[in-house]
Amino acid sequence: MEPKQPESDTRWIAHGERTLYESKWVRLGLVDVQLPDGQRFEHHKVWMPAAAMTVLLDDTNERALLLWRHRFVPNIWNWELPGGLIDEGESASDTAARELEEETGYRPDSLEQVVTFEPMIGTVTCPHHVFLARGGRQVGAPTETTEMQRMEWVPLARVADLISSGEIRNSGTLVALLHVLAISGRDRAPGSESS
Repeated sequence: MEPKQPESDTRWIAHGERTLYESKWVRLGLVDVQLPDGQRFEHHKVWMPAAAMTVLLDDTNERALLLWRHRFVPNIWNWELPGGLIDEGESASDTAARELEEETGYRPDSLEQVVTFEPMIGTVTCPHHVFLARGGRQVGAPTETTEMQRMEWVPLARVADLISSGEIRNSGTLVALLHVLAISGRDRAPGSESS
């Protein structure tokens, strides 16, 4: 079913864009925009490369492999999923599998894309592709030695408390783990097909 179109069009119209700064990591621009009421002004727009991350569940589907790491920009420690930027010419699924193996040493038996989202949709364009992996087998040690302090199989039952305590703050990790919790809750709901 197609979503119902609004009676009035609320799209902002872009009349042009100029770049203020650009590198391979970020591009900052000003866009000449016009609002539906006719107002016209310049609005900041930030481009960043797309990323992919993976929730690797253990064989019981009750624990996820998380990395405890420091992020210097906000100066915080938090639990995150393995993931990284998509290289040119690489698919999101290839990035997810590669980053999982580089950062944890695990190779998944299956990999399924569950969602793509924009973490700061009003100002930044930076698609995040979230994958769910099952049946991972350790094939070696992590090769990315600066990515984390430690990794741990964290029970999904602890995730809500970790979010509440501020120990999970990364947007990709939040979206991915909340998706997994929603799916597992739906599968356990009365009347669901799963036992």
